[in-house]
Amino acid sequence: MLVIHTRIGAQDHHDAELLLTYEARSKSRLRCFTTDGEDVGLFLERGQPALHDGECLRAEDGRIVRVRAKSEPLLHVTCANAFELTRAAYHLGNRHVALQLGDGWLRLPDDYVLKAMLEQLGASVEAVEAPYQPEQGAYGGGHHHSHAGEAEFNYAPRLHQFGVGR
Repeated sequence: MLVIHTRIGAQDHHDAELLLTYEARSKSRLRCFTTDGEDVGLFLERGQPALHDGECLRAEDGRIVRVRAKSEPLLHVTCANAFELTRAAYHLGNRHVALQLGDGWLRLPDDYVLKAMLEQLGASVEAVEAPYQPEQGAYGGGHHHSHAGEAEFNYAPRLHQFGVGR
């Protein structure tokens, strides 16, 4: 088994390639296979952003493995104008849907309930197969509501301390 613990930036060459969906690229622990069929064990640092298309990994044996985003079923959303697209993004964000943003379009995982909501809002929604790379969010390290744990997210919950003097 090819064992991988280390993320590195994009490289000019690679020795193997992984073709992974966004969900698989989001995992820190994963058993998968290279495009040539070699068994791979990913043991990456937890709490990191999802692997990006083109990012590379260094295996324990020194080989460089390039990550490729696999095409998956998505909804491609366009609207008549910027206001309507912003409105669609607002309603999707209100439901904590991860979005891939483009110039005049949004993409999200295929979901019939969200498709119906978007169509009700007047958006044009088309089913597509494409690589998916949603925005990481303002804090980059994933979704956090907790005020404890990782040091960079360990801040005082001031808005929730009712009755405490200023």
